[in-house]
Amino acid sequence: MTYGEEEPVSPMARVFQSPGIDLCAVTIMGFKTKINPDVVLDALKQNVSKHPRFSSILSDNGAKWIETEVSVEDHVIVPYIDAEEIGEGGQSFIDDYMSRLTMIPLDRSRPLWDIHILNVKTSEAEAVGFIRSHHSLGDGMSLISLMLACTHKTSDPDMFSNAIPSMKRRATMSHSLKTKGWFLRSIFTIGSTMRLLWNTTIDMLLLLATVLFLKDTKTPLKAGADVRSNPKRFYHRIISLDDIKLIKNAMNMTINDVLFGITQASLSHYLNRQYGTKKEEDGALTSYRNNLPDGIRFRVACTVNLRSDIGFKPLADMMVKDSKCRWGNYFSFIFLPFTIGLQTDPLVYLKMSKSMMARKKHSYHAALVYFIIKIVLKVFGAKAAAELFDRPVRNTTTCVSNVIGPMEEISFRGHPVSYIAPSSYGHSHALLIHLMSYADKMIISLAYDPTVISDPHKICDDMEESLKAMKASLCERGLL
Repeated sequence: MTYGEEEPVSPMARVFQSPGIDLCAVTIMGFKTKINPDVVLDALKQNVSKHPRFSSILSDNGAKWIETEVSVEDHVIVPYIDAEEIGEGGQSFIDDYMSRLTMIPLDRSRPLWDIHILNVKTSEAEAVGFIRSHHSLGDGMSLISLMLACTHKTSDPDMFSNAIPSMKRRATMSHSLKTKGWFLRSIFTIGSTMRLLWNTTIDMLLLLATVLFLKDTKTPLKAGADVRSNPKRFYHRIISLDDIKLIKNAMNMTINDVLFGITQASLSHYLNRQYGTKKEEDGALTSYRNNLPDGIRFRVACTVNLRSDIGFKPLADMMVKDSKCRWGNYFSFIFLPFTIGLQTDPLVYLKMSKSMMARKKHSYHAALVYFIIKIVLKVFGAKAAAELFDRPVRNTTTCVSNVIGPMEEISFRGHPVSYIAPSSYGHSHALLIHLMSYADKMIISLAYDPTVISDPHKICDDMEESLKAMKASLCERGLL
């Protein structure tokens, strides 16, 4: 694009910047040293400000990107910080600052992003960078690729941090079956196709029911109608990626399977404790270990990358037209039915997760949702498409997103990064869970409505305890 040139906005980008949604992505980065604002400004002028999306504004109707001149200084905020205002807890100050920003919309008269530099010491970092970018600019995969283009390996400052492997989607037919005769392969293909069509039909009928009337059970994690207008807060926890990989290999499953198993287990224990507390407040006896009501409907909206090449590519490759791993918002949602209940064997959560994910992978649900939103946008306009996107999300309980991050520690112009915690706000859930790997860490990042959830640390405690229980169970059985 050249200055003043216009480019169409993608379907999901139109949805995300609709007045009823206005979704904003955030990246919280902890640094091991204090941040030099001049270094940040210089780097942005050389890289980010030249990126087509980060140097464009939206047209009045939100349908076009218009190239404009960028004044980087307007997008980098270094607030004055009074040492007395910080007090003893730097993290508390940062949390309050970030929460206030969730109530301040990005200025649409200029490119929709900004960076806030907070040289405040916490238990995990010497300084924190808070990056906001409107979700219409790109999805998590796009934003991580941009981050990698601006950083380098801490162990080798001369090498850029493209330390994420390229990945292809798994084949539906195993290698051993491919070596069999044509008859067996034909039987498998016919059976797999029939199952695919059946799963897709069921998923689309459930989606239609969710759009029209099917709602999740009202639980202590379920948001009310006004959740989008409430300020959000952010909380993160770092756990061991190596432990997750050990469980993955022992159980013959994917990292996603393990993460969803841990999440299902932790939310079950959290809700059980919340219901137990409520019974105590009501004066009821709570000698029973299981305080969960029967028949809880608890569904999780899960983001799905629609690119044919699901691995990360260098930013230049993503910007090429018709790239298989292109920049933008090329993702959709599926809805995962969590079984909320207490299990005596923690490995049961992993088995349920593996079965659930295998079933959902064998469906065209995600691709069809994206296609339908695209058609509705063209025929009925952005408002109708936004409502179609948002209504099923409102009727579910939470959203979980997982993205692979750098395999090695990275630095930004001499500033080593201690953690990266992605998240977002503007959604219809009281709880949003992002999971991102970074070197040997897995970062659990929560965005939550404090009027609904007052103890997010307990959710992370339960995730840590669930991981430990699963690992201990595998050790007891001699599988680790």
